[in-house]
Amino acid sequence: MANLLSLKRRIRAAGNVSKTTRAMQMIAVSKLKRAQDAALAGRPYVEKLSSITQDVLARLDKNHQHAYMKKGTGKTLVIVMSPDKGLCGGLIANLIRETINLDLNNKDNIYITIGKRIESTAVKLQKEIVASFKFGTTLPTFDSVMPIVKIVDEYFLGEKVESVKILSTNFLSIFSQKPKLDCILPIERLYPKESAFSLFEPSPEKQLPILLRHLLEMTIYQRFLESYASEQGARMVAMQNATDNALEIAQSLMLEYNKGRQEKITNEILDIGGSAFTFAYE
Repeated sequence: MANLLSLKRRIRAAGNVSKTTRAMQMIAVSKLKRAQDAALAGRPYVEKLSSITQDVLARLDKNHQHAYMKKGTGKTLVIVMSPDKGLCGGLIANLIRETINLDLNNKDNIYITIGKRIESTAVKLQKEIVASFKFGTTLPTFDSVMPIVKIVDEYFLGEKVESVKILSTNFLSIFSQKPKLDCILPIERLYPKESAFSLFEPSPEKQLPILLRHLLEMTIYQRFLESYASEQGARMVAMQNATDNALEIAQSLMLEYNKGRQEKITNEILDIGGSAFTFAYE
């Protein structure tokens, strides 16, 4: 009897877990479409902005350099993005692994952490955290980029660091998200091949500072969008798998419960039959 009661409690617990994970899955699904559209829509803009910036640089003398292009020596400022919450499969574990590997290769890294999950990792690594921000649970807005860019300007333009890198999750598809590390400062001159004639108004020298600043802002914002879409995709898949596993466990426990209940009924019938036979014999 005690075993049947235990099975019944476990079946109820598995059912409750499946309801919770199913609800979380549906929440992730409702957020995913908008997040995916925003991430995919932003990519062409950032790519075109980068192309235009390189086109402008190609028309300037190679000795002409903006402050965002100057290489220095010293520490590296790393911006790391992660979700604030867990329950999104291996997404956070992969980010933590990449962060640890990055720290092993360069002990002079200092960090800007975005997201509670990666902040705790940086604290455990006993690294210098310049600033820490929450990632949030809604679609990131462009305003969230401004405080980060302000800190980047303070450290890079103030020559406190030699470079700025950003580590976040790149959204490949709903079922695939991978950590991606890029160096966003200094901006390199790629010297694109001259193609069709283009006229710049105002002059490239006047356009360059605005373009470089906007490119930095949009690069960071695009990583926000990629991280948010990755989080929702990973959580949807993880919660779907958790729901399926919980239902499978509940079904397995129900079969075991039914077998035990049938065995109990059979034993009771045998006891009643045995008692009746003994009474008739006496």
